[in-house]
Amino acid sequence: MGKFVISKRKNGEFQFNLLAGNGQVILASEGYASKPSCMNGVKSVMKNAADPKRFDAKVAKNGKFYFNLKATNGQVIGKSEMYEAQASCDNGIASVAKNAPGATIDDQTK
Repeated sequence: MGKFVISKRKNGEFQFNLLAGNGQVILASEGYASKPSCMNGVKSVMKNAADPKRFDAKVAKNGKFYFNLKATNGQVIGKSEMYEAQASCDNGIASVAKNAPGATIDDQTK
């Protein structure tokens, strides 16, 4: 089962990472000014990860593959790592779709 890890950056912003069952980061958030905003981002990922249309697979300038997860308003709520192959990127999307909806939350800012 997946897990969201909430942490605080050195600049004071909050962020979350979605980890797969093996502990690997499969989705990372932007920085949020407040913890409630960060938690809203987590809830948005939980909701939107179930919809394949919310994933936007892309190719970076260096030729590597990655994807964004977007909210219903089109805003990016999470980004993947860079992958060498399209198939690996597709597996990453499938992993987020599987792990996000029922993921636990580990708040490391307390």
